[in-house]
Amino acid sequence: MSASTFPKKIFLPFPWRPPLFSGNVEITSSVCGLKKLFLLQVNKKGMSSQVVGVWELELGGQRHLVEFEHGTTSGRRVVRVDGKEVLRRDWLFKLVGQESFRVGGSRCVVQVLPASGLSFEYALSVDGVPHAKHRSRTSRILRTWALQLDGTPTRIVLEKDTLDVWINGEKVETAGEFVEGGSETHFAVGGRSACIRALSTGDRRRGMQHTLLLEGSPVPHEGE
Repeated sequence: MSASTFPKKIFLPFPWRPPLFSGNVEITSSVCGLKKLFLLQVNKKGMSSQVVGVWELELGGQRHLVEFEHGTTSGRRVVRVDGKEVLRRDWLFKLVGQESFRVGGSRCVVQVLPASGLSFEYALSVDGVPHAKHRSRTSRILRTWALQLDGTPTRIVLEKDTLDVWINGEKVETAGEFVEGGSETHFAVGGRSACIRALSTGDRRRGMQHTLLLEGSPVPHEGE
């Protein structure tokens, strides 16, 4: 691994002066007993920007990672989605404000807000909904299965409120039918027949139980 790309992990208190080299430095600081992890992008002049926000999103049946980098000296702002840079502003005189960008069909906004002292807070919203609320909602309405088909990672997502099915981020055609105690949603994946069976649990708090059947065999939910 070259000297310009190797990661370092350094334990030290702030304030800290960036070293005069180009590369990534991973820093863990202990402030008031709380450990915070920063990834500093350090250039050859010793100026640094921190990756201050990382959010995970579930949109259109696909999982995305949003990273926000903020230079508190230059005002620099960089947004990356799934590792790809989608927005960059190198010099801004105003250190607070907001940046908007799109992930799939959704409008996302990162806000830079003043906090106590000379620090800042960062918040993400998705289609006008705060990230925490959006994530809570998606966790309720989505059911996910991750499996390998012929050596290919495959992710199947069901939107429980619409019964839409997404395979690796692509919405697929389905056919639904009612069965005793619930319904079945049929579709094809990798040339195989698949079905998501939704049956009542008889418990209002638990709602429906969703099971993915691949050629008649049940597939465990993601995380099981």
